[in-house]
Amino acid sequence: MCCLKLFSKYKIDTLQAIVINYATAFSFGLIFNEAQITVSEIIQTNWFIAAIGLGFLFIAIFNVMALTAQRNGLSVASVASKMSLIIPVIFGIYVNNESTEAQKLIGIALALVAVYLTSIKQKDNSVVTKSIYLPIILFIGSGIIDTSVNHFAPKGNIPLFLSSIFGIAAIIGFSLFAYKSITTKKRFQLKSIPFGILLGIVNYGSMYFLLLALRVENTESSTIFTINNIAILALSTLVGLVLFKENISKKNWIGIILAFIAILLVTLA
Repeated sequence: MCCLKLFSKYKIDTLQAIVINYATAFSFGLIFNEAQITVSEIIQTNWFIAAIGLGFLFIAIFNVMALTAQRNGLSVASVASKMSLIIPVIFGIYVNNESTEAQKLIGIALALVAVYLTSIKQKDNSVVTKSIYLPIILFIGSGIIDTSVNHFAPKGNIPLFLSSIFGIAAIIGFSLFAYKSITTKKRFQLKSIPFGILLGIVNYGSMYFLLLALRVENTESSTIFTINNIAILALSTLVGLVLFKENISKKNWIGIILAFIAILLVTLA
């Protein structure tokens, strides 16, 4: 969400920045990949088809997020994307038979409340009923992405897996940009490059370290996803206070406090 605010503030073309972002993330995956694997070997892996699907989803949901923020407001977009943590949490509990201690479930419930309270802004004129399909698509799509990335990622060579996803997303994004440039005669903005690179570094790093955390022995995906989502949201709110001089309401502060309580409950469960 902070990136979307930067795009709006500096009038950055969202699609251009997204394409640069995925090209950057793809490059980082290749840089950190240590295995010597050919394209034919990648195609034969058991996760390649999933990577293609995720590549489409990555760029589609990112655009849906931008549209949701524009038409429904940043608060609605933030709530929809972060509330989606419930999808991988339910998947982990019911499909992977992860633990369901009372303390952990209370922590997850508090996390959902924290997501809502932290996201609501006093001066946001968001209308949930306007283009209601966008936040619904964002909610479902974000949840499917988190669940699928964890489910299909190999135990080893995570950089290659992520690089494949980001590479496919970059190809799709570049194709969309080329078509848009031809039909609208819109030129490429050089100022999109640094913003796209910055976003790509953050994007790759967050996915890479999330997958590493999910593969730590004796950790559960329902715990990791809960901690990851609400920690990012709480920190994003604080970044908004410092960098964008946003006003944080009492509800926001209560949400931040609940977020950290939820993290403690889920972590110590």
